[in-house]
Amino acid sequence: MIKAETTIIPGLFILSNQVFTDERGSFKKLLSESDFNRLSLESNFAEIYYSINNKNVIRGMHFQIPPMDHVKMMYVSKGKTLDVCLDLRRESNTFGKYFGITLTDNDELYLYIPKGVAHGFASLEDNTIVNYAQTSNYSKEHDFGIKYDSFGFEWPVDKPIISKRDMEFPNFQDWNSVF
Repeated sequence: MIKAETTIIPGLFILSNQVFTDERGSFKKLLSESDFNRLSLESNFAEIYYSINNKNVIRGMHFQIPPMDHVKMMYVSKGKTLDVCLDLRRESNTFGKYFGITLTDNDELYLYIPKGVAHGFASLEDNTIVNYAQTSNYSKEHDFGIKYDSFGFEWPVDKPIISKRDMEFPNFQDWNSVF
């Protein structure tokens, strides 16, 4: 049975489910429509992605704006990340606040990220594989981000590797949130 632990950001949950291990390896259920319904979580995912990341890569802070905004589910199938979520919802009591958690391939944890919350991560090991499921299709015209170092979070990476696109995102203070 999938469990959901609340965080400081409303609607952002740490999900967990038992990992079954035997002589063959391990097995984990990530999505169960009945469990998601019981937890009142959306489970109609439209796209699934994965990225392979070198150590010290920072990706983020990413989100899509309405009407193509989406719920996102994140998990690590190999390696280790520090995942960070930033609340962009103006009406939220936690607007501008962030939450961080370490995710690894050895734990049972993954994230459920609501609409209006930006997400990013730092890869803490080479060849870390991060998996993303989202409830809307990618839309270039609705795809946005906040600069990773503009909202007060201290990333534990001395020499981050960041895409040109992510470096050009606006600072949080300059973002006029549509959420």
